[in-house]
Amino acid sequence: MPLTKLQFRPGVNRETTSYSNEGGWFDCDKVRFRFGTPEKIGGWQKLSASSFLGTCRALQPFVGLDGSNYIGVGTHLKYYIEEGGGYNDITPIRATTSAGDVTFAATNGSSTVVVADASHGAIQNDFVTFSGAASLGGTITANVLNQEYQIADIINGNSYSIVARAVASVTEITINGQYTPTAIAANGSDSGSGGGSIVGTYQVNTGLDTAVLGNGWGAGTWARGTWGSGTDLSAPGDSLRIWSHDNFGEDLIFNARNGGIFYWDKSTNATNMLRGVAISDLSGADATTPTIAKQVMISDRDRHVIVFGCDPQDDIGTQDPLLIRFSDQENPLVWSAQATNTAGDLRIGSGSEIIAAVETRQQILVFTDRSLHAMQFLGPPFTFGINLISENITIASPLSAIAVDDSVYWMGKEEFYVYTGQVQKLPCSVRSYVFSDFNTQESTKVTCGVNSSFSEIWWFYPSASSTAIDKYVIFNYQENAWYYGNLPRTAWLDRGISQNPIAASTDGHLYTQELGQDDGSVSPNVAVDAFIESSPTAIGAGDDFVFIRRLIPDITFQGSTADSPSVNMTIETKNFPGANYTTTSASPVTRTATVPVEQFTEQVHIRLRGRSFAFKISSDGTGVDWRLGTPRIDARGDGRR
Repeated sequence: MPLTKLQFRPGVNRETTSYSNEGGWFDCDKVRFRFGTPEKIGGWQKLSASSFLGTCRALQPFVGLDGSNYIGVGTHLKYYIEEGGGYNDITPIRATTSAGDVTFAATNGSSTVVVADASHGAIQNDFVTFSGAASLGGTITANVLNQEYQIADIINGNSYSIVARAVASVTEITINGQYTPTAIAANGSDSGSGGGSIVGTYQVNTGLDTAVLGNGWGAGTWARGTWGSGTDLSAPGDSLRIWSHDNFGEDLIFNARNGGIFYWDKSTNATNMLRGVAISDLSGADATTPTIAKQVMISDRDRHVIVFGCDPQDDIGTQDPLLIRFSDQENPLVWSAQATNTAGDLRIGSGSEIIAAVETRQQILVFTDRSLHAMQFLGPPFTFGINLISENITIASPLSAIAVDDSVYWMGKEEFYVYTGQVQKLPCSVRSYVFSDFNTQESTKVTCGVNSSFSEIWWFYPSASSTAIDKYVIFNYQENAWYYGNLPRTAWLDRGISQNPIAASTDGHLYTQELGQDDGSVSPNVAVDAFIESSPTAIGAGDDFVFIRRLIPDITFQGSTADSPSVNMTIETKNFPGANYTTTSASPVTRTATVPVEQFTEQVHIRLRGRSFAFKISSDGTGVDWRLGTPRIDARGDGRR
């Protein structure tokens, strides 16, 4: 009997049973398809040893006029600008007290210091910097007090507590995304209040790292209020913190969802990395400048600043979740609609709130919780117009849609969609697999990105057993193939100012993706475990037994750095669709030359018998990169008994 080629359709199919998917792939992790064949995905390395505080859900690359490369990094606790591997805190300031408004009180033997400040407006986990404080008399010295602190607990509207710590910047005590200070306990001499010159400088309220659905009892995270208290999602810090941002030339405009809109001027701020400021506080800003929004965007074609779900010009401070406003062209300081400028507004008439806006080459797509609209530049006197495209669509989160050329892809509540001039449901061969293992309570965390080098769209999402993102699903729009795996990434940037994609992880680091072959999250690097497994394949009608006695491998290790890279090729047999596999692992296929070779193991002898068989390839070694070709097996009929 001639050798049988092991050729399978590209992509993974979980919409049918494994047995009915004959000729296809059924399961995988950290594998992609290129030219119809599977290969291991690239590895990743930390962008730098430095880490940022909080979970990052937004990345924005931009370049200064002097050629400096920056990345805006928005976390649920702070906003940073990454430059040269360092993270510069530009989180805007919410309020600064007058001298003497703040006092301290310490207890002997405790590191907890109570801070009194009438109507402070802070919430748990906010950051405040003290200056002008004097020693409390003992171990709680002026140097200990005069630094940045994260608020440990809110006592009431007029007081809160901090944990006194050794002198160090927050950056220095941020380890893998966690605030880990060294506490200092007060002694019996710490009886003072810190003097009458203390000033407290409060950063904007932090946001949540977990989603909150609905108002009332039980909403919000445990211990954010008194026992049994209700939660108002419009209150500061009571929604998942998602940042949006865009570049106005070399400057940066950024917005905390359902929060303020801020401006960072590169020409005046870059030297000392000064903090962003509210655009309404900029010199020359008119009185109608919006102060709250769900998303901010710069229209590339016409250079208008556009804010979505913002406050109207006649009721500043009151958010309208369906209102869109845009500034005068080329001027982020003028928002009052006049006959002499191009500022104005639009209001969407369908849905209850704007979820997301995505810019394409020709238009801006605006998603509400139930409809999709197209916003287009018309020019004076109307500036922009908006049209309803589709109703009864869904979108999983504000970060789950992405534009690829003139197409927009997004994840919905139970479907995937694509817009190419009209809305279509995207046929997905892993739809049931993804949404049956999905934490819907944390769906607002879903984020997506493009890996254009491989024509891939990645959606990262939390599985049913996790509150954090731990899985991904990929649509390869060139191969029209779907596949999936496990990887904790909370934000993604395609290659651009960097030669490789950059992604944020749950450990407080940025990673350069598709770099090397290994997992660089630890030192030394560890292997990226990868595998792909086919559905069962029968010989003939499947009623006869087949005997397999040889495997002829076909694989390339081009790109590997290991001296002897290897994979495991496994043939598994079974007698009936519902039976377990009888497994025998073939010998590891190894490369013995120092240069990549296509064929290095002539054959592997095995002895297997069954009515159907499945093929699996896996790797768990460092420095290994592989791409599967067309292996062959020597299979012969073996009767019906």
